[in-house]
Amino acid sequence: MIDAKHYFADDTLSDGTPVVVRAIRMDDRSAILAAFRGLDRESVYTRFFTYKKALTDQELHAITDVDFDHVVALVAIGPPEKGAPLIGGGRYAAAPGRDAATVAELAFVSAGEWRGRGVASLLLRHLVRIARERGLTRFEAEVLAQNGAMLGVFRRSGLPMTTTVDGDTIHVSLALAPLA
Repeated sequence: MIDAKHYFADDTLSDGTPVVVRAIRMDDRSAILAAFRGLDRESVYTRFFTYKKALTDQELHAITDVDFDHVVALVAIGPPEKGAPLIGGGRYAAAPGRDAATVAELAFVSAGEWRGRGVASLLLRHLVRIARERGLTRFEAEVLAQNGAMLGVFRRSGLPMTTTVDGDTIHVSLALAPLA
């Protein structure tokens, strides 16, 4: 079984840029803060559904202190020649309620200049692999209707997708049937 807490994989963005995908760690706090400071106002809003200028200590703790039983959080680290920056993060968390063993809520964020370069798609592939091995059958996400980039990531994932519109929010469900 994949050890999500110690997950580490070399990978490549669609443009050929080498990256490392690994489990988030407590010592990523300063990199998370730096990446957050580099987000534009709209990126913050589409990820957090609110405008905010900073992460609270409580939010930062929740982002970096992950149990890896109910939450799996991965980060993508850019190439060493660019200073090995944290270029994005993705996570899933067991959905509350009766389906917690098979359904997880999904979220992503990509750092400033790395947006639109395939970071979320890459992280999604790694999360799908871990989730399937753990027996999850579905990812769910709440996406603002204006967030066409994230909706595109889900559409291009190759996973069977259903959507439900609720005002300006789209509920996305991705089936994680095992590969044949």
